[in-house]
Amino acid sequence: MGRDEQIEEREVLDSIFADEITDISDTSYRIAIPLEVVQHDDETEAPPTLLLTVAYPETYPDIPPDLTLSAPPDAPRHTHLDIQNDKARLLSALQPVIEENLGMAMVFTLASTLKDSAELLISERQAAAQGLKDIEAAKAEEEENRKFHGTAVTRETFLAWRDRFRNEMAEAEERRREDKEAEDKKRRVKAEERLTGKQLFERGLVGKVEEDEEDDGGSELVQPVQELKVED
Repeated sequence: MGRDEQIEEREVLDSIFADEITDISDTSYRIAIPLEVVQHDDETEAPPTLLLTVAYPETYPDIPPDLTLSAPPDAPRHTHLDIQNDKARLLSALQPVIEENLGMAMVFTLASTLKDSAELLISERQAAAQGLKDIEAAKAEEEENRKFHGTAVTRETFLAWRDRFRNEMAEAEERRREDKEAEDKKRRVKAEERLTGKQLFERGLVGKVEEDEEDDGGSELVQPVQELKVED
């Protein structure tokens, strides 16, 4: 009875997987399962293909078939699926399906479940990778925005800035006052150098010059100053 069911199932599978199924022996065959993968803009690799090898034990379907999972020879490793490392996980996901279908032809159901599990695994890893990219992009955007927004103002930072500003303004005002006093002094000196004899007399500078010269022992210069002709 088991062998008749095996032959019948094999004929049904041949009609479903006409181009994907290959006989290995009378009781074993291999099914190629191309996966359908949604590719993002930056992904260009081809979707992977699974090779599911099925071998019938003598009493199948009363006991599970022997299943082996592999990748096509020389197939490039997919970014989000490593069949060598992931096959144990994918095959273990078939166990509930096997238990539910004991006593019935189950290979088509197993192949469909395997395809769905592999595509879901790839989708989850794509989402995780995209999530990391989004986080990095958000960090980069936040860092870029900081260049334009500057440091957030708090009461403490404002008070510290105000104190610095007031100190800087006070220092600037002091420098301006000192510069003005120095400039005014220079102007007075230059103006006094250009005074006429009359202006010197009117401002009482003649007597001051005489006293300064007497104190310095410069009596020889007093007479010429006294003899200055006052201009009208």
